[in-house]
Amino acid sequence: MIKNYFKTAFRSLTRNRSYTMINIAGLAVGIAVCMLIFIIIQFQTSFDSFHAKKDRIYRVLTEYHHADAATISYGKDVPVPLPTGLKTAFPQIEQVAPIWASHNDQLRLPDGNGKTTKTFKEDKGVFFTTPSFFNMFDYPLLAGSYESLKDPNNVLLTKEIAEKYFGDWKTAMGKTIHLEAGGNIFSHSVDVLNVSGILATIPANTDFQLKLVVAFGTGITDYMTKNSDWRDGTNADFGCYILLPPNSSVDNFNQQLRAYSRKMESADYKNSHIIQPLTAVHYDTLAGNYSNKTISHELLKVLWLIAAFILLIACVNFVNLSTAQAVNRAKEIGVRKVLGSNKSQLQLQFITETFLIVLSAVLLAAAITMLAMRPVNQLLALSLSFNLLDNPAIILFLLMVTIVVTALAGFYPSLVLSRFNPVDALKCKLTANTAGISLRRGLVVFQFIIAQALIIGTLIIVKQMNYFMDQPLGFDKDAIVNVPFRVDSLRISRMASLKDQLLSVSGVQAVSFSSNTPVEDGIDLWSTFKFDHAIKEADFKAITKFADDEYVPTYKLQLIAGRNLRPSGMTREFLVNESFVKSLGLKNPEDILTKEISIWEDRIKCPVVGVLKDFNDRSFRHDLAPLLITTNGTMYNQAGIKLETANVSSTLLAVKKIFEETFPDFVYEYKFLDDKIESFYKKENQLAQLYKIFAGVAIFLSCLGLYGLASFMAVQRIKEVGIRKVFGATAGNIVYLFSKEFIILIAIAFAIATPIAWYYMHQWLQDYAYRIDISWWLFVAGGLVAIIIALATISFQIIKAAIANPVKSLRTE
Repeated sequence: MIKNYFKTAFRSLTRNRSYTMINIAGLAVGIAVCMLIFIIIQFQTSFDSFHAKKDRIYRVLTEYHHADAATISYGKDVPVPLPTGLKTAFPQIEQVAPIWASHNDQLRLPDGNGKTTKTFKEDKGVFFTTPSFFNMFDYPLLAGSYESLKDPNNVLLTKEIAEKYFGDWKTAMGKTIHLEAGGNIFSHSVDVLNVSGILATIPANTDFQLKLVVAFGTGITDYMTKNSDWRDGTNADFGCYILLPPNSSVDNFNQQLRAYSRKMESADYKNSHIIQPLTAVHYDTLAGNYSNKTISHELLKVLWLIAAFILLIACVNFVNLSTAQAVNRAKEIGVRKVLGSNKSQLQLQFITETFLIVLSAVLLAAAITMLAMRPVNQLLALSLSFNLLDNPAIILFLLMVTIVVTALAGFYPSLVLSRFNPVDALKCKLTANTAGISLRRGLVVFQFIIAQALIIGTLIIVKQMNYFMDQPLGFDKDAIVNVPFRVDSLRISRMASLKDQLLSVSGVQAVSFSSNTPVEDGIDLWSTFKFDHAIKEADFKAITKFADDEYVPTYKLQLIAGRNLRPSGMTREFLVNESFVKSLGLKNPEDILTKEISIWEDRIKCPVVGVLKDFNDRSFRHDLAPLLITTNGTMYNQAGIKLETANVSSTLLAVKKIFEETFPDFVYEYKFLDDKIESFYKKENQLAQLYKIFAGVAIFLSCLGLYGLASFMAVQRIKEVGIRKVFGATAGNIVYLFSKEFIILIAIAFAIATPIAWYYMHQWLQDYAYRIDISWWLFVAGGLVAIIIALATISFQIIKAAIANPVKSLRTE
């Protein structure tokens, strides 16, 4: 019996090849998108889940209480003395691990005579920590010992880095590496490191993408081990993780930690500290993490919803196309019933057909997913894989999808087809109402609600991205390249000569040395300060940038009061921006001129000599911040070079040659400032690309459903069309008659999708301090796109019905 069901189903499907292929294609695309989203979500929710003690690991956050008292924000940065203080104040803590994340590090391999044989640059992945870090986190060792990190100047390498540096990781043990740490502008020394261990490959699903792990107490961190001054503030690269005993109360510990931190800080200190579970770190988009890869729970929910909706759209298509075929199978059903088939047998037969279609679609979807995996990884910068053997969850997911889709897509058509009256079926007297056309109209409306919401959302995201790129920043970013370098006494002595040589290149217009470009995203140095000989520090911090006197003209910053900085290798005077003046409550920019500002516990005291017009010193996610700019040659770590737009390639080659001759032991690299600014919005660009894909898939699937409904209506109303043509209706009248109904359906979908899309996109835009207004034309454009695509989809069926010979449709009457 079962064999007969499958044999009959197979024959039926092969007899209606076009119907079968359309159904399989629609379901396969929907299931493939759903599967890709499942793999993305599975990867994102697996971060740092492989650590055995993950439920007891916490990171310490700084809780910032802002001047308005109502605003609280959190940062992963903590005061340098905090880890040592926690060990003493909270003996119940099992492990405390300070972490310094360095970046832009240069590493050199010396030969036996002290000369450099190879030079490498690591933008990130160099961490300074203690053995306690590995007592919390599970990163296996292939050789060596974690305990070697108790002694300064020892380093653990990952297997990949050891092979990159030494060829074979087994030969790396005991070798020497010279590290020029770039993670802090205060560090100019070269540390000689001994390779004391090799770590196994670091999993992709961890926010600690380790490359080199250096013993805490080496280089700049030696100062940190001896620093007990809580007033030195925090640094975004310095954090702390702890391991609590089982069944500890987080709320109780946080109360104690807040009290302790306020006790250790100065009396007027408004901030405190709390702990955050490791399981929450990857989803904290505000505080961030060391991989700079976070995803919010809200976005994960949106992805789940999109996956569910796209799968529903695919099921709706199947229902529409299946019931559209009902009339063509009426006589078959009538004969089966006359020969003794009951409803349950017919329903099982149609469910079997559905199962075969879904099974074929799942297999095709698996192939589509495998083909799409590489471009998706490139688009999202992820390490996703589609491996059924290593990931049994995918098999379970596909099994559940097969069952759910078979039930969703097969139940209603089997119910409709099995209810046909055999007498009416054999006499071909089935009506439109018999096949439930009203339900199909409702399903098409449902499909286009989702499709139009995605189209509108995509248009808004793209417009916001264009706003980011086109919005005036308040400084010049065109044809400016930034070349990073690290300073020491030798390089400082060569900087004047370097500038002269660069300016002698015909395509170079201006050169400025600085610690930061005018705009940064998350790596600025924030300083507390005292203003005009005040005893207490101001109740807000200011971004501090170190730059030479060419900084203002190179980036075309606008002075609105006072003058520019004078040339100096030391810190002698300050420039401030308008936001700094306003934050102090001063009405006129001139009021701050000549007033003294003191930073870093009065170690630097200088007068204000100029006020800059506000420019965007951070990404558009943030408001303008108070800003200080001052000179100091020891703090410069990059060159900003303004180029002429002609012959850029040859100019860059000349610049490279000069840098390599001036700093022969340093890896030369550069980045255009506008490319750097664009990279700030990488996540938004990825989201825009994803939404374009999802909107395209939703439209494609919706059009399949629309094609099914148009096919059904063309068959159902063929005699009506014939009669209208006999009475004088033109082909244009018939096209209008059919098109009007579909346009009404899409208009209903548009009316429902518009407020839904507006609400969710309005919420999304609130994350940005600078954002577009949602214009009415974005919604109209989304609606018009849907109408045009829909009319193009159904045009074939409509025109076919309009030009049909009425004699053929009426000759049986």
